[in-house]
Amino acid sequence: MPAARSDQPPRAWQRMLSGRRLNLLDPSPLDVELTDIAHGLARVARWNGQTFGDHAFSVAEHSMIVEDIALMLKPDLPPHWRLAVLLHDAPEYVIGDMISPFKAVIGEAYKAVESRLQGAIHLRFGLPAEIPLSVKKLAKRADIICAYFEAVELAGFEDGEAARIFGRPRGFPLNSDGKLRYGLEPLPVKIAQKKFMERFELIDTLRETGNKRKSPHGNG
Repeated sequence: MPAARSDQPPRAWQRMLSGRRLNLLDPSPLDVELTDIAHGLARVARWNGQTFGDHAFSVAEHSMIVEDIALMLKPDLPPHWRLAVLLHDAPEYVIGDMISPFKAVIGEAYKAVESRLQGAIHLRFGLPAEIPLSVKKLAKRADIICAYFEAVELAGFEDGEAARIFGRPRGFPLNSDGKLRYGLEPLPVKIAQKKFMERFELIDTLRETGNKRKSPHGNG
């Protein structure tokens, strides 16, 4: 194989199993496929894999739980914004789940790549590239609540330590031991992938019904 020419820019696209080539510098919504997202997120481990259990706790499973929690916090959340919450970590199917401390080290460069990918993903599935701040805040709140439960149930954190970092969730019942727990159980890859696809399709069906009455680009 001939060596790559030194005057050529480095390759910035990744080939997906769907056959799409997604350019990280200029991602096109046309190169985003749900099957690639579900496949990738089911194989990306939260906490860099430093969790208890026979299986990694995947970003796919995390995303579904965050969507569950968001719906608990706001039961009237419209399906199109439920979809946005489910996809809140979707760029990680391309760039992986970088732990927060490392994101802080890299800074704005990571955020720029993530933002471009997120915008392309939103457009691919009929959402505005930039979702409302209220939806972002809801997703972030649900994400932090989920992170607390992941920390104490899977990542070896003490309750007090997790509470200092993430805050103690409110409105969740204590378990039989008097502890605040969600009941997380890491799923095998294939099951996480299948369940993510099913969740997306369920919400998308609800969204299609709702779209006959209201556009996701409105204020709903």
